[in-house]
Amino acid sequence: MADSSSASYIHMVQHMIEKCLLFYMTKEECVEALSKHANIKPVITSTVWKELEKENKEFFEAYTRSREDRMAQVETRQMIQKMLTDSDGHN
Repeated sequence: MADSSSASYIHMVQHMIEKCLLFYMTKEECVEALSKHANIKPVITSTVWKELEKENKEFFEAYTRSREDRMAQVETRQMIQKMLTDSDGHN
């Protein structure tokens, strides 16, 4: 069984992962961000993420769909902006 300092560390990593979720990060983006900015080993972030996925399957399924929808909207906006910019340059 994990001691309280290990449990507290895991809880801190979980909290940081939850912050990554607010920014619609993928697991890979979160692992990289926590490694770079919080000096958390990728294996730890990845393991905690996997456990969160197991415990909250429905949330992560909805999160993935929502993230994909959000990315599609961003891509559409970028294409429209490019079309508008291109048409402005040709007038």
